Amino acid sequence: MEEMRSRPMIAVIGGATCTAQEAGWAEAAGRELAQRGALLVCGGRSGVMEATCRGAKAGGGLTIGLLPGTDRGAANSYVDIAIPTGLGEARNAVIIRSARAVIAIGGEYGTLSEIAFALKQGLPVAGLGTWQFSREDIPDDAIFRASSPEEAVDWVFGRLREQTHGRRQNHAPSAR
Repeated sequence: MEEMRSRPMIAVIGGATCTAQEAGWAEAAGRELAQRGALLVCGGRSGVMEATCRGAKAGGGLTIGLLPGTDRGAANSYVDIAIPTGLGEARNAVIIRSARAVIAIGGEYGTLSEIAFALKQGLPVAGLGTWQFSREDIPDDAIFRASSPEEAVDWVFGRLREQTHGRRQNHAPSAR
């Protein structure tokens, strides 16, 4: 059980419908995350969510789907742990609260809300073909623009290492 708690939970978010390219990216990201020992959390349904779960299962990983409704059966067939929240779109906040980092692939307005929740929490967000932000025509680089699923996963794990290293330094006993 302790080993499971030490594995990072990474959210992969994206639309319930997606292009073939986005599905390919999601599947590759899921596989790469699983091979690195991450637990995958997502919305548990179709599109990017199903593709990333399929990839994670192919990589030997564990998948968690936080469903908007109350029916476990609504989860895609690659979800290991289906959690029916009954929260509708509000479950997007729960997905993000569950994660230590986020990979956004494509996406619609639900994905946009998840990105906003993640950025508000200070979580690292890597994106592939997803939303871009600007304010008064000044680009905002809050989302790392990855060129491949592997680069997105590498970047996310790099941020997690930095966070862990920073916590160790902050909690180290002071020398007197």
